[in-house]
Amino acid sequence: MEQSLYRTDRDIEALYMRHHLMLYRVCYSFLKNRADTEDAVSETFIRLIRKQPAFESEKHETAWLVMTAENICRSMLKHWWRRQKEDIDDFFDLSVPDNAKSKRVLEAVLALPPKYKTVVYMYYYEGYSTNEIAEMLKRKPSTVRNDLHDARVLLKERSGDDFYEG
Repeated sequence: MEQSLYRTDRDIEALYMRHHLMLYRVCYSFLKNRADTEDAVSETFIRLIRKQPAFESEKHETAWLVMTAENICRSMLKHWWRRQKEDIDDFFDLSVPDNAKSKRVLEAVLALPPKYKTVVYMYYYEGYSTNEIAEMLKRKPSTVRNDLHDARVLLKERSGDDFYEG
């Protein structure tokens, strides 16, 4: 393999090690199966190697990777073949803790529309603030807060009040 002009193999490996699990979770929240998720994560890193964007900070790096992964997932979901096949992962349970409540929460989050799923993931699972998410997604902080609120309302409607009990 030819070496990149701007990044060494070690740089790319370090980027991969820093972000591959996060990107896997982001892609899985869209695609809901392992094979397509792995393809989307791989494609994200292939685009990183090909385009060689210059990052201003680690936040910028994360934002670029998340947005690229989301765009790849959306393209995959629109593909005509996706509507023609049956998903093998539908026949297996999600690998989540045995706790029934955790499983219901995860299923409810995965069923959210993409614009809500992304902000919920970044806020609750990655620990970013609404201002950081807004900066990464190039949205207004108030829009991110509204999306989080709307996602919570949807989750509550779909799942009942039992999520919010201690």
